[in-house]
Amino acid sequence: MKYIEAPEEYVYQNGDGYCHFLAGGITGCPDWQTEAIEMLKDSNLVIFSPRRKVYSHDTQSAIDQITWEHNHLRKAHAIIFWFPWETLCPISLYEFGAWSMTTKPLYVGVHPDYPRKLDVEIQTKLVRPHLTIFNSLENLIEQVLKR
Repeated sequence: MKYIEAPEEYVYQNGDGYCHFLAGGITGCPDWQTEAIEMLKDSNLVIFSPRRKVYSHDTQSAIDQITWEHNHLRKAHAIIFWFPWETLCPISLYEFGAWSMTTKPLYVGVHPDYPRKLDVEIQTKLVRPHLTIFNSLENLIEQVLKR
């Protein structure tokens, strides 16, 4: 696995595997990205993680973060969405809605106690009826590894 963490810019190198973006909660929830990365460590994938080790809350840092995510969501071959129960993930919901209207491969997981679980399920069935929604991070990452 090759790991790219914001704000590092990804530049394709010959031999790199498929790029996957870890989309989902950052603020107000556990560091699920580190758990996912651990499960993906033996793969040949390139993983983009927007969760930074150090983040400033000034305007320029926000602009840089949003821009990095915008660019790397587009560079990714597929997007892994995880909706934890601890936060509503408003930006992730926005990104999920936008990307669900494209043909980009998506992997989606929703914690059983996520407050908007039913909304995600219904909206997904309307737009991508064949997409499976997983109820644990482990099951979600297992599916990513099968492809």
